Amino acid sequence: MAEFIFRELCRQAGLEDRFRIASMAVSTEEIGNDIYPPAKETLRQHGIPFERHCARRIDRASFDRYDLIVCADRSNIRAIERLFGPSSKFSLMMHWAGEERDVSDPWYTRDFEAAFRDIYAACQGLLTNNNFV
Repeated sequence: MAEFIFRELCRQAGLEDRFRIASMAVSTEEIGNDIYPPAKETLRQHGIPFERHCARRIDRASFDRYDLIVCADRSNIRAIERLFGPSSKFSLMMHWAGEERDVSDPWYTRDFEAAFRDIYAACQGLLTNNNFV
């Protein structure tokens, strides 16, 4: 959801050309899969446009290409550090919403609305706390 929420917020702010936005996995379990259907429904309910998405794993070229890698939870940060070593590029998503916690994980809770609220707040914070808007 984060990729499409951030894309839409950037579009609304007229900043879509200033960002290269992508979402990637740190594990292989979802490679090739589309957005989970309940996540699609949550995006639809909030009017966030999305397209077919094919999960892919982050690789060295992607790591080098991006200035900032925002992770939904601490386990993602640990996994990406195992792949590429510690880096100042990594940040916890909810940090951008002023909280040092993981995004509510709908995979376990089935509460996609709570995850949406967390991600939306973090994406708004990312834009406003970096003086992009």
